[in-house]
Amino acid sequence: MKPHGPIPPGFVADEGGMLLIGGRRADTLAGEAGDTPLFVYDGRMLTARVAQWRAAMPDMVQLHYAMKANPYTPLLAHMAAMVDGFDVASGGELQAALASGMTAAHVSFAGPGKRDRELEAAIAAGATLNLESAGEADRALAIGARLGVTPRLAVRVNPDFDLKGSGMKMGGGAKPFGVDAAQVPALVKRLRGAGADWQGFHIFAGSQALDAAAIADTQAQTVALAARLANEAGAVPPLVNLGGGMGVPYFPGDVAVDAAAVGDALGETLGARDAVLGASRFAMELGRWLVAEAGVYLTRIVDRKTSHGETFLVTDGGLHHQLAASGNFGTVIRRNYPIALAGRFGVEPVETVSVVGCLCTPLDRLGDQVALPHGAVGDLVAIFQAGAYGASASPSAFLGQGPAREMLV
Repeated sequence: MKPHGPIPPGFVADEGGMLLIGGRRADTLAGEAGDTPLFVYDGRMLTARVAQWRAAMPDMVQLHYAMKANPYTPLLAHMAAMVDGFDVASGGELQAALASGMTAAHVSFAGPGKRDRELEAAIAAGATLNLESAGEADRALAIGARLGVTPRLAVRVNPDFDLKGSGMKMGGGAKPFGVDAAQVPALVKRLRGAGADWQGFHIFAGSQALDAAAIADTQAQTVALAARLANEAGAVPPLVNLGGGMGVPYFPGDVAVDAAAVGDALGETLGARDAVLGASRFAMELGRWLVAEAGVYLTRIVDRKTSHGETFLVTDGGLHHQLAASGNFGTVIRRNYPIALAGRFGVEPVETVSVVGCLCTPLDRLGDQVALPHGAVGDLVAIFQAGAYGASASPSAFLGQGPAREMLV
């Protein structure tokens, strides 16, 4: 038997043992959707998460939603009413952000390889471009001149450090992301000299970290780097985007990051910041931490079989919707996401089974030798921590299966 990750707090069952999501029975939601597989996002949990962040962080720090974590249209509209800005990483995400009700002035566009038409769309709309290279800066300035529009440009910095213990390192050493720190002051001077509306720095060192001390240390280094670059450039950055980094507990032994400790340390860091940043605004860019725990993936058991003494629960879902839960999204060692039988939520396990999907590949495994109550054909399996990097980050077209349904409750 292999353990699974911790089920997020706040999920309970009704008197019949059925999992409730947003106060609604999981089987009722599946019926309303018309079929499984289905992603369900709890709007009340999203609201509570934003409130938790605001209570923990200094008032001077803005909250940006990194919408690559989950671009579901109703969820974007829900988030747009609560956060201070959206961070996007493609022209498609830019369009979705603007359609959600977020104003262009509060949208920033990062990511390498932006095409000219994407640069033009951002400049014309009035969004901020986080420049990833000197070449991208040249193209943005030329497009702005052609359109007769002053482009809003920030510089994404490739810092000389990374976020220790992060699941995905975005800074330190050679990277496709951002401008090496040593080259930034000259680029800022050139942008300002060309008449661009310089918006500041975007410094993102890593993501999916659970160690509050490591996050705090990285934020302190980030603020110090921003001050050094500003002094060398001779300009005050209007905004310093500190990146994200706060992770969520997916696997056995993971413990939720202490958001209050991160906020306390950040308050001390900003209180002692260099005078050159005295008038600067600051932002944190979070995606996964805001939306992961609010999402549940529901998939139905369509077959139960035994092979060489091992029991398999075969579902109508799989890695084509939940690539990360299958262990095929950047993890080195496959570990089990939080998982439960929705109709027997909280019931003691009685058997060890492997939960597999419907694809013709041995990689399609949602639960490996996990202890669960007895699962029968027709029962719903719930995969938790499904609100981030699920539907949009998985190969839904694989084998012609198609996308999962989604709903916000």
